[in-house]
Formats: sequence, C-alpha cells, structure tokens
Amino acid sequence: MSAPSLSGRLTVPVIGLTGGIASGKSTVAELFLALGIDIIDTDHLAHLITGPGGAAIPAIIETFGEDFVEVHGALDRARMRADVFKIPEHRKQLENIMHPLIREAVEHKIAQARSNYVMVVVPLLYESRFFRERVDRILVVDCKEEIQQSRALQRQGISPEILEGIIQAQASRTERLSIADEVIQNDGDLDALTEQVGAVNRRYQDLFAF
Repeated sequence: MSAPSLSGRLTVPVIGLTGGIASGKSTVAELFLALGIDIIDTDHLAHLITGPGGAAIPAIIETFGEDFVEVHGALDRARMRADVFKIPEHRKQLENIMHPLIREAVEHKIAQARSNYVMVVVPLLYESRFFRERVDRILVVDCKEEIQQSRALQRQGISPEILEGIIQAQASRTERLSIADEVIQNDGDLDALTEQVGAVNRRYQDLFAF
C-alpha cells in the first residue's frame, strides 16, 4: 500500500490496468477517465518518446540504424514491429532502450496525479517485474480469445502472422488472470462494461479513502 513521501504526503495509490491485445484496455481506461481518475497510458508515453525528437530516437538509430526512423524523425513502428517479433534479441534491445524512459515518465506523471488513485495502463504488466512491484492492485481486462483475435485483425497494419507473434510474446490469458486483484469482462456489451467500471471504481474509492 502507499507510503509517505519525503514531504510527508501520502503517495497516490496506483492501479495497474492490463489485458491482452485488443481486450479493450483503452475503452476501460476512458471510462475510468470519465469518472475523474487520472490515467497514465504507457503505450501513449512510448509513442511520445519515439516520435520526432523523442528521447528514444538517438539510441534507436545507434542500435538499429537510420532505416528504422522515418523521414520526419519518428520511429518506423511497422518496420520495428515486424523486426522485433522475428528476432527476439532485437526485441530485448528495444526494451532496454524504451523501458527506463517509460518508467521515468510514469513516475513523473504519478507525482502529478490529483485523483484519489491513479491508473497506469501497462499491456505487458505480467511480464514486467518493475510494474508488478510498483502497483498497489492489478486490474485485468479479459475477453474471449476469439473476440480478441477478431478485434485485433480489424486494426490497420496487423496481419494474422504479426498477430500470432504478438500473442505468443504476451502472457497467456490464464497467466494474466492469475495476478488479477480485480477482473473486468469485456465481450462487447458497452453497458455491461460501464457498469463493471463503476463498481470497480467504487471499490477502489472505498479501499483508498483517506
């Protein structure tokens, strides 16, 4: 649970929100945002640090070469995605560049949080020892595997082969559920999803009431 900071103020409780590709993490995060909860999306932070002039770009060029950076200075995400899922060592190299920068950005945003708790969206939370130890509770967005795959294939630029590589690189559904403190089921019913988010938010408000 949260401890006093150096200033004596209690640090804000942190919820880790995770789920497999196309499980609906972003939709769930938006529903919590609508309830006034501060949301920190690590994917969004990753896009910022790999955008034009981003903090990760110099190390990416040094490690992978200029061919992995587009003309306007941003990471060529499609090329990098295809590369790292073919070559596991390249994936590790990219993680070594990205993860410290993302962690630093997350901590900065947690320190700025104003809601009773803050939610950090971490797609690979199961795989991240840092985030598993950093968060106070873990909320998993779950959905049936056939629904997950159908949603993912509708996304632009993801082929069945790339999708299979992504799924294989992620924790299994069983593994994610094994670390969950709370689970939200997202099989496509927005009203049911909204009701679940409301119930989980009330639980967190009770848990973290000061």
